[in-house]
Amino acid sequence: MYIPTHFAADDTTVRQLLERPGAADLITSTDRGLVATMLPVLFDPSIGEQGALLGHLARTNDQWKLPVLGAALAIVRGPDAYVSPSWYATKAEHGRVVPTWNYVTAHVYGELIVHDDVDWVTGLVRRLTDHHEAAMAHPWSVDDAPAAYVAGQARAIVGVELVIHRIEAKAKLSQNRSAADVSGVIDGLEDHGHTVAAEAMRHVDQPASAGKPSRRP
Repeated sequence: MYIPTHFAADDTTVRQLLERPGAADLITSTDRGLVATMLPVLFDPSIGEQGALLGHLARTNDQWKLPVLGAALAIVRGPDAYVSPSWYATKAEHGRVVPTWNYVTAHVYGELIVHDDVDWVTGLVRRLTDHHEAAMAHPWSVDDAPAAYVAGQARAIVGVELVIHRIEAKAKLSQNRSAADVSGVIDGLEDHGHTVAAEAMRHVDQPASAGKPSRRP
């Protein structure tokens, strides 16, 4: 991944991204070429030296059956949004501005381990469910479904574990812009409903001249 120094994500940003993932793209190189699947993942910091990403694939998905050539890659994404040049204060000063895209992402490399084990898969499904249902007013539990139905669903999927060896992470959040431009982008994002991306900009380490608040009181 191309990571200019001012866009390099710090350890805190990377950890927060991994601990609050939604879905990731699992990419493997095989004898058939590149294979990719989007799947929900959980980060388990207790596995290996850098933790692991855990997920599952449909049993009918050939990706888990194909031997991996080299390391596997999972692309984990945080907030992202289009940035209009019209939001920059410097547009009115000199007009030398262009559109861009702000985003947070991590490329996670490691060894892919397959778990063709109903108990392992069922345990993961419970963890994934509890993680995503936690914010619900009336959380759904795996135990709300008939046991035989759950067992049948578990037999239709296979677990995967990406034991992390290396992480390349980038937080491109206007750190190369002036304080006025940063404030303009935050306000523009909020006006267009991209509140998560705006909040990420407030928490990233901006240049000393940029500051983090928006122009609004």
